[in-house]
Order: sequence, then C-alpha cells, then structure tokens
Amino acid sequence: MNVESSGARWFKSAYSTGAKECVEIAFLDGGVGVRDSKNPTGPALVFAATEWDVFAAAVASGRFDG
Repeated sequence: MNVESSGARWFKSAYSTGAKECVEIAFLDGGVGVRDSKNPTGPALVFAATEWDVFAAAVASGRFDG
C-alpha cells in the first residue's frame, strides 16, 4: 500500500517512556503508518484502517499478554 506520509503527524503512546525504544504511529489518508522512533526518516509500515482496528482491539482485550 502506497500512502503519502510527508505531512503526517507522528506520535508515541502516552505510556511511552523517555527512551527512544518506541514505535510511532500516524493516522494517514487511507491507513495507519508505523515507524521506528529511532529512525524517523527510515521506512514505515502502512496498514489499512480496518487492519489497525483489529490489531488495536486485540491489544486492548489482552490477546497478546504473556
């Protein structure tokens, strides 16, 4: 999926610490971008909004908790 991200507003979770070992996300036209906060000019993964919604719901439900 190719989505324009040059004007994106990237942000980290409110639960993120001050360290740079985080991912950042941006809500883009046509999807959600995910990138490594240590490499903001590097590549980003882009997911369809529906894929992101399924992932976020699974995280919120504890599906990935160890």
